[in-house]
Amino acid sequence: MKRVIIDCDPGNGIAGANTDDGLAIALALASPALSPELITTVTGNTPSATGARVAKDLLKRLGLNIPVVQGALQALREDPLPWRARLDNLADPALAALWQGVRQPAVMAADGHDAAGVMGQLICDNPGEFTLVAIGPLTNVAQALQRYPQMAESVAEIVIMGGVFALDDYIKDTNFGLDPEAAHQVLHSGATITLVPMDATTQTLLTRDDLARITAQSHPLTQFIRETLGPWIDYSMRTRRLPGCWIHDALVVAWLLNQRVAEGADYYVDIELRPGATRGKSWRYRPPLRLDVGIPPETGALVHVLQHVDNALLLDMLEQAFTRLPPRL
Repeated sequence: MKRVIIDCDPGNGIAGANTDDGLAIALALASPALSPELITTVTGNTPSATGARVAKDLLKRLGLNIPVVQGALQALREDPLPWRARLDNLADPALAALWQGVRQPAVMAADGHDAAGVMGQLICDNPGEFTLVAIGPLTNVAQALQRYPQMAESVAEIVIMGGVFALDDYIKDTNFGLDPEAAHQVLHSGATITLVPMDATTQTLLTRDDLARITAQSHPLTQFIRETLGPWIDYSMRTRRLPGCWIHDALVVAWLLNQRVAEGADYYVDIELRPGATRGKSWRYRPPLRLDVGIPPETGALVHVLQHVDNALLLDMLEQAFTRLPPRL
């Protein structure tokens, strides 16, 4: 059984907020091979307090006592106002109506507000034991590494959903773009890192039919998934012209369970920190470069990058995990 910490920004039940974090948490909770022992929340897709509410509400539904610790309220340096204006407002009433009748997460206090401290201490007290699943901006992780430099050696692996390299219509993604300095610090920390960029996660797809199939079992966890992903699928179909929705973060957890779900390769990776249109953009290369003028050797951080996804296997893994749950009325 693999011990995991999940650092996330879930928005399940919140109008206009992405639901893939919640699906990733649900898959981790439903998988006997994983032992989630701490959930921390960071400001990203949702404010960290909202994410903590979502996670606490889900755990209460399931009768679980996993600690949920709230983390960073904003990025290390990036101005949060333009991001919050984009992420926290759903201007079109017709889109907001998709969430009509969806149960809102209950208002509950988090089990603390020092995500970086709790995360760093737990990893350093148990060297080699924990895999860190980082599926939001990397602010909490960067702050933990600053306070506990030994964490880079103590963590078994950090699996990160973030970055975008060669995807039409994207210069940067939300997770790295919202806090470029944090992403840079974590990538260069020396920890063992697997990166799951949008180039891979946009090869995933969950349709309405898929959702009905994977949540056919009667259980509070499948009910949570069915209720909260339904409106997000409809939202994605209307705004992104997809036949369903991407499930970015679920791929991260699925890869921990079965690495056949995605192929990858080692790359040197970095992120642009300078002001301008490309601030927050990630890039990658494998040596030898055909043109290396002005580029020092081994520029960037060497990490494993996922590339090719087996979406059919991913959906099968979700179905199998949730079908194994004991039926509950």
